[in-house]
Amino acid sequence: MSFPDDSPISPDPFSAPAIPRAQRPFEWVPIRSLAARHRPRIVAHLLALDEHDRYLRFGYAAGDEQIRRYVDRIDFDRDEVFGVFNRRLDLISLAHLAYEPDPEPGAAARATSAEFGVSVAIHARGRGFGARLFDHAVLRARNRRVETIVIHALTENEAMLRIVRNAGATIEHMGGDAEASLRLPPESFASLVAGVVEQQLGELDYRFKQGALESRPPA
Repeated sequence: MSFPDDSPISPDPFSAPAIPRAQRPFEWVPIRSLAARHRPRIVAHLLALDEHDRYLRFGYAAGDEQIRRYVDRIDFDRDEVFGVFNRRLDLISLAHLAYEPDPEPGAAARATSAEFGVSVAIHARGRGFGARLFDHAVLRARNRRVETIVIHALTENEAMLRIVRNAGATIEHMGGDAEASLRLPPESFASLVAGVVEQQLGELDYRFKQGALESRPPA
């Protein structure tokens, strides 16, 4: 099965100022920005999550149709969606950074807060992809002059809460739910450069993997 993106999908089954954690060279993870044309890939990734993972990601055990409607409603003109691809160009980790418009009159063009959500394929766990995508989201939001990142999670979603706690977020527990809030520092020349470099390297890595995949002889 092929998608209209650029390549086939493999059939194989936060109160202190936020400064992304330094990455050692071998910990660097290429992250590619996604657009509306990638909706089929996003749907395929989310549908592959089991019932428990869907429960942790959405706060309820989302059914297939609910997931499809969620993806259909993503506003790619407003929000940012990005992910990690493996060598077979499977989307193995996905993040959605949803920007909230400024409620002040005349300030609709700038968002002051953004909500972060992430999912990681079960076979890709334990490799730091969730934390790396969060760092990337912090950088992207900071460069758009967003002041706060908000994360809504179930209290049992220990992996997500650990990520935002390590980043310095303030976490409030409300029964079985938790809300984390992370204040971001203002953009800087260094953060703007880092954002451009990360985006370009993510695209370059994807094109390299795509070329390698297409050059393989047929099985």
